[in-house]
Amino acid sequence: MDERKQRVLQAVVQDYIESAEPVGSRTIARRHDLGVSPATIRNEMADLEMLGYLEHIHTSSGRIPSSKGYRFYVDGLMQPTQLSDEEKTQIDRWYRARVKRIEEVFQETARLISHVTKNVALVLAPQMTKSAFRCLQFLPLDDRRSVAVLMTDAGFIENRIVAMPSGASFEDFQRMARVINDCLAGCTLDAIPKAAYRKIRSEISDEELYEAALDVISRALDDREGRDRLYLGGTREMLSQPEFRDVERVKEILLMLEEEQLLKEILSAHLGDGLRVTIGQENDYKGIQDCSIVTATYHLDGELLGTIAVLGPTRMEYGKAMSLLGYMNEHLSDVVRRLGWQG
Repeated sequence: MDERKQRVLQAVVQDYIESAEPVGSRTIARRHDLGVSPATIRNEMADLEMLGYLEHIHTSSGRIPSSKGYRFYVDGLMQPTQLSDEEKTQIDRWYRARVKRIEEVFQETARLISHVTKNVALVLAPQMTKSAFRCLQFLPLDDRRSVAVLMTDAGFIENRIVAMPSGASFEDFQRMARVINDCLAGCTLDAIPKAAYRKIRSEISDEELYEAALDVISRALDDREGRDRLYLGGTREMLSQPEFRDVERVKEILLMLEEEQLLKEILSAHLGDGLRVTIGQENDYKGIQDCSIVTATYHLDGELLGTIAVLGPTRMEYGKAMSLLGYMNEHLSDVVRRLGWQG
């Protein structure tokens, strides 16, 4: 594509994102200093339509970008957008004012992203099994039972009631906890080495207590294995967009937003890809082929934890969404770590 066509396409995309109205050649000539006449711009727009970068809507003389046009814009024409220091400060204040516990981080992240972008925000929270072991402790419940409390470095806590083997005391369970804490320090819960288990067995030196230790660890992880938690915010924000005022058009999207497993699968497909934009027809699920998804994966101490995303019309402010998610990708782990280490 030659430079003039690129400039015309860039102008059409920018104007359509701003106005939500089909863009005509006279509007482009008036608003953008391209140095050519409306007639020339009209010819270039016709060529861009023929090449698949622009589309006609009904009988309007204006045109709108296609998925292919948005892709070309995002990949090569879009000007980088940076969050201002004021916006970064507002994000930090949002967390400090609204988030006191680890469980609140991800819901507030979804609310924050939807508030800034005016679109749906999705946050796939860390799996406990992807976190590192922090500590295990036991609390006495009665003469024969204790409560096992397992905590990870990300602040996740699992409580389990466990029966004490015949002849074992609460002091034995406290000793077991000290051994486990020493042997599993820093281990990722889905990759505990066999050597750690052998060391636990050797130091506990009681087969029944060792079996109880294995039971505590496995039961604490059972309910977390494969069960990432999904947080969603901003459905109302997205429905305020002009594209979604037609109830019939948005019905399939609303039904999809109720399918938690489907949303998890959509986000999981992007896990590990860094910052990524999927536009319109590029989406495999036909219910969102009028939408775009901007996703970013986030990490804690180098470990891949989950995904944050913006779902909105193809006419979204890509630069703003990408800038926000890029910043959140860097910032979220700090928030999780701060709260997690506070317990």
